[in-house]
Amino acid sequence: MIYKQLISRLLLFLAVALFTLPLSAQDAAATVNVDEGKTLFRNNCATCHNKNMKDKLTGPALGGVQERWAEYPKEDLHSWIRNSQALIQSGHPRATQLWDEWKPVVMNNFLNLTDQEIDNILAYVQFVYEGKDKPAGGPTVAGTPVAPTKPNNTPLFIALFVILGVLAIVLARIVANLNYMLQVRDGNAPARRKTLVEILTSKGIIAFLIFALVVLGGYKTVNNAIMLGRQQGYSPEQPIKFSHKTHAGLQKIDCQYCHDGARRSKSSVIPAANTCMNCHAAIKVGSQYGTAEISKIYASIGWNPNTDKYIENYDQMSEADIEQIFKKWMEDSYKNDKGSLDDKGVQLVESQWEGIKTSLTNDIKPNIPGPIEWVRIHNLPDHVYFNHAQHVSVGKVECQTCHGPVQEMELVQQYSPLSMGWCINCHRQTEVQFKDNDYYKSYQRYHEEIAKGERDKVTVEEIGGLECQKCHY
Repeated sequence: MIYKQLISRLLLFLAVALFTLPLSAQDAAATVNVDEGKTLFRNNCATCHNKNMKDKLTGPALGGVQERWAEYPKEDLHSWIRNSQALIQSGHPRATQLWDEWKPVVMNNFLNLTDQEIDNILAYVQFVYEGKDKPAGGPTVAGTPVAPTKPNNTPLFIALFVILGVLAIVLARIVANLNYMLQVRDGNAPARRKTLVEILTSKGIIAFLIFALVVLGGYKTVNNAIMLGRQQGYSPEQPIKFSHKTHAGLQKIDCQYCHDGARRSKSSVIPAANTCMNCHAAIKVGSQYGTAEISKIYASIGWNPNTDKYIENYDQMSEADIEQIFKKWMEDSYKNDKGSLDDKGVQLVESQWEGIKTSLTNDIKPNIPGPIEWVRIHNLPDHVYFNHAQHVSVGKVECQTCHGPVQEMELVQQYSPLSMGWCINCHRQTEVQFKDNDYYKSYQRYHEEIAKGERDKVTVEEIGGLECQKCHY
């Protein structure tokens, strides 16, 4: 009995060590993480606050925010970030001052952010404000040491599990010996003692291993299923180098001019080549790539830039005839620019023609004529319903809210995680635009409460934005 008690206590000690040692390591490294703060800032703050942290936007410049709140407890700044209106209503001096300066612009609530996540955001704000792209080893922000990356406890876990595995084998052998000694003392000893291999391959051990593998496999399967389609930062190369920075940024073309389905249908739609031709029938040479990328549009739709006319029976033309048309156009453009067609020009024309073939043909689509096969970036699971028109035309949501600063993107990427939690948080925080919006006339009670001053806003959550069947019907 004494031996069994000692063994039980030893196992308890090892179990405590397994769970407390990694936690202690994490507590010791409980520092702010600038990289995580950058992600949190982009997903929560960048819509209203300038990313250079020095200029005003919809909200104030965030650089130096900790210094401006330094005379108040740190918890007050956290409370302001989570629920600014609640802090204003409590009469907090700094909150009231900011409200007087920025009203009626109401800051979104971020009740889901933890203290650690808020500290990470503040650390990122400070680093950008100080002109540092990445945290150097060992600097401090408001007296708190900064960790450039999350502490990686994986090697520690592996080492502990290996040690515990060895100890488990040793203890199993000790327990078997003790049991054998007790059986010898009582005169019930078996004719042959079990070997270590027999102990480790017993039904109990095998059953436990199978159970552990099922649990681990189930966890990985569910986790991978949850992450399916979440490809934040995904930025694939497209068949045509279309620059949103040039079109939406420099030229100020409205998003809905090209993606006109966003205001009237479920899908925002990828613009057809004839939408491109509204401008590029006249604009034939691009500011960055010359004739290279615009020629791909012409080649896909059958527009002859030499004659400024659509080509009859274009889908029945041979590739050699198509090549002749577009090489002539590219050669003439080079001559107009350089004066004559030299060897460099010949190579350039050949390269651009190969680019047309590579971009507009593949194993499934062997012919150049036909639609441009753009690579899809944003993709929700089939069981999720999302309606662009509901958000754009009714909710008056700006494209940048979900897609980020597209006007600054040379190559478009998935800006938001598009996860269920991200959508739910948006519905909890987003204020419905009731004023002059006929769609919400049926919500008479809310209109009356607003008129009486009983409420100052209505969120998407309050009009059923968290009901399961809204997105999963």
